[in-house]
Amino acid sequence: MTDEPLREVRRAVYRPVREGNALEDTVARLVQTIRLGVVAPGESLPPERELALRYAVSRDTVREAIRELAGAGFLVPRRGRYGGTFVADPLPQPPDPGKVDAAELDDILGLRRVLEAGAARAAAERTLDQPVREELWARFEATSAATEADYRRLDTLLHLTIAEMSGIPSLVTLAAENRARVNAWLDTFPLLPRNIEHSNEQHERIVTAILAGRAEAAEAAVLEHLAGSEALLRGFLA
Repeated sequence: MTDEPLREVRRAVYRPVREGNALEDTVARLVQTIRLGVVAPGESLPPERELALRYAVSRDTVREAIRELAGAGFLVPRRGRYGGTFVADPLPQPPDPGKVDAAELDDILGLRRVLEAGAARAAAERTLDQPVREELWARFEATSAATEADYRRLDTLLHLTIAEMSGIPSLVTLAAENRARVNAWLDTFPLLPRNIEHSNEQHERIVTAILAGRAEAAEAAVLEHLAGSEALLRGFLA
């Protein structure tokens, strides 16, 4: 399996931006792509011409957005035969957000429960063909075998893969936006080894339930899984 995200995940992060705030929205969409791990640290973004087409903006807007993020340490432009725009490796350390507003935290985490539990239920209720089933299991195995440095990126791609397998394209867009906001908080505190082990056990229950077509079990497993990371987020941020 490659790290190439599935079709709807790519559509979610590379969709056209709003006309009135083209530069700001392009910067935000590129940051979302980085935070979700759609392009891994050290890997290159699509060419400027392709980004301009996907975002429905000018190449000058794309170049300016890239310059802004390069100045902030997120991107590294390179010239020459093997040039392009690369995601920084390592990424800059996110600042400590301090105490996060409780209402905002409730809102984002509440939406995450609805989106991700619903996605797992919908995926389990569908008839998934063999390549899709194999892709889901491969995502789970890749996350389970991930190094600490790559764990959150592959964990995110596993969750977005489940969202895509719901068969509801607009849900993928919402899940990607929500996950990017959650990841911005998660990245401010360290991974805990026991938490990774527990998370992998829960991932196996989620994926197994989806592949077995057990919708209620898949939904329940996701809610249990999200409760663990929610407790950490509230502990570190609230």
